[in-house]
Amino acid sequence: MSGLIGKLLIGIGVMFIILGIVFLFGNKIPLLGRLPGDIYIRRGHFSFYFPLSTCLIISLILTLIFSIFWGRK
Repeated sequence: MSGLIGKLLIGIGVMFIILGIVFLFGNKIPLLGRLPGDIYIRRGHFSFYFPLSTCLIISLILTLIFSIFWGRK
């Protein structure tokens, strides 16, 4: 049980580190939020933005990180 809690705490810590790096350097990472496939609609005074490709890439990276920590034994 204590091994599971340790892995959980390490995983949460890694997530906070990655989130902090994104907040600090997010505007300097090229194409983050401006990838092909990101949906941006602007009409008059209305604008809609949904970063579909960016979300998929972030999901893939997080899946790889979680599979390293919680992979099958």
